[in-house]
Amino acid sequence: MRPVNLIPLEQRHGSQSPLRTGPLPYIVLGALVALLVGVALLVVTSNEISERKSEIVTLKQEDRLAQKKAERLASYVQLAQLRQQRTETVSALADSRFDWERVMRELSKVLPSDVWLTTLGASASPEAAVGSGSGSSNESGSGLRSSIAGPALEIGGCAKGQDGVAGFVTALKEIDGVTRVGVESSSLPSKESSAESGEGSEGGGGTDCRTRKFIAQFQLVVAFDAAPVPAPAEATEAEATEASEESSTEG
Repeated sequence: MRPVNLIPLEQRHGSQSPLRTGPLPYIVLGALVALLVGVALLVVTSNEISERKSEIVTLKQEDRLAQKKAERLASYVQLAQLRQQRTETVSALADSRFDWERVMRELSKVLPSDVWLTTLGASASPEAAVGSGSGSSNESGSGLRSSIAGPALEIGGCAKGQDGVAGFVTALKEIDGVTRVGVESSSLPSKESSAESGEGSEGGGGTDCRTRKFIAQFQLVVAFDAAPVPAPAEATEAEATEASEESSTEG
């Protein structure tokens, strides 16, 4: 026969006993767990925010300290820059100096015996070029001399014939540092100029050295293109004035 359990459902024990409380305790337990997790996340987030705020405060303090330190060291930076500028200025001035004494000494050595000079001008730049006394040299200063950025010689004189002028040009190229020699003019005297020069030489006031028909008068420009170009005087004075003002301010 099939056994029949006559014990009421309320009094039964074991696996066959029904649930008396239902799903409510599990729901409450799940809510408590969720609440606990939320509180934990809130605490962790709050701690992170507090740490970030403290880091921001620390970074601001470090930034203020760095700015104060930079302000204290600014004068040293300006002094270092001023020192560098002065060093560069002195180096530029030293490099731009040209040894005219050596050039004149070599010119005296290569000057041929059949050539004599009447005008001689030397300038470090076209702006500093001045006329040597004759109109032809002024023309050379505005012509060939203006096309030479560096030092140059402007030479005027006479030689025995055009061959003598050509030989003098060749001799000038032997001077150390000469890069080119430009011939502004080279001409033999005409009959009228010979007569005028003869009359002028008797009176002692002639400017034409062509006293004979075979003598050629020339105007030459000797260029030293490889030499350093000196700094303009205005720029040098401005740098010196600025340096003196900065020195007085630092003092």
